[in-house]
Amino acid sequence: MKTLTKSKPVLLMLVCMMLFAAACGANNEPQPNPPSAGATEENTGGETAPPEQPVEKVTVKFSEVIRSIFYAPHYVAIGQGFFEEEGLEIDMNTAQGSDKGAAALIAGTADISLVGPETAIYIYNQEGDNKIKIFHQLTMKDGSFLLAREPVQDFDWSELEGKTVIGWRPGSAPQMVMNSQLLREGVNGVDVVTNLAAPAMAGAFASGQGDYIQLFEPVASTLELDGSAHYVASMGEMYGDFPETSYVATGEYLERHPEVVERFVRAVTKGTSWLMTASDDEIAEVLMPFFEGTPKEVVIQSVNRYKAQDTWSEKPELTQEMFDILQNVLVENGVLKEEERIAEMSDVVDMSFVNQLP
Repeated sequence: MKTLTKSKPVLLMLVCMMLFAAACGANNEPQPNPPSAGATEENTGGETAPPEQPVEKVTVKFSEVIRSIFYAPHYVAIGQGFFEEEGLEIDMNTAQGSDKGAAALIAGTADISLVGPETAIYIYNQEGDNKIKIFHQLTMKDGSFLLAREPVQDFDWSELEGKTVIGWRPGSAPQMVMNSQLLREGVNGVDVVTNLAAPAMAGAFASGQGDYIQLFEPVASTLELDGSAHYVASMGEMYGDFPETSYVATGEYLERHPEVVERFVRAVTKGTSWLMTASDDEIAEVLMPFFEGTPKEVVIQSVNRYKAQDTWSEKPELTQEMFDILQNVLVENGVLKEEERIAEMSDVVDMSFVNQLP
């Protein structure tokens, strides 16, 4: 770095201050795209005409927990241009875990994350300065399916006793739903493998590990198609209502950029509505670019399975009842102490954006 001269100290001080402010803004604000040319004032007959105000496009740094057709409304909102209609450009990455998606929010490398809502509760109870809030409830059921190595007729949960199930990491929503279902059915002696990373689970099963596996779509249907696994049960249908995946952001982001969040909620909700009425062929055409190499019939089967278990609601609201179900599961699984229950849902939930929907 060159040494600055002292000939104009005041000017140099102002320049440094401007550079510092610009750098701070670049790190902490959603990035608008440059406005279109020609948005300047015109002088006609001595009067100044108001400038045209182009729609300001904003880039939203977005982190999804995993890539799954479970989150189809989001991909539809991208593929059908609903985010674009709202002036949003989605810069998307896949975190491979709710903990990583939440960490991205805290670190400022993501503006909005799609994660398990339990993450907001965990972070709240850590009593740190940074909190995250749930502002849109995307899924209303667990999104995993139980598959077996051999065909199963008239499945009963007792058949899992003494068997090995390849499952999800401890404390994750699908792992807790599986454990709560086993408790509900009174099934003991099940060896649930929880130390495999999500991308490695299907490969481990295909190579001979485990008697059963718990997978999301389209991976579940892909294993069925090649004969590596056989469908047993929908965890969503078996367990019932459960708020599995939510859009979250820091409380600070919601306060500073409410118009961006409003647009985001509208776009995803449009995606859900479109998904409910579009044909199988239309849906497959939109979703297949997000799942390269996945056969069309697998995409269609995956979507229809999620539709059949009422995964998506056109009003994406996390209700008090669903929040209570969530906390009951966390306590039952030993990841939340009874005294750590959040009494006021509003401490970690802000449904004001959803409630503004028409």
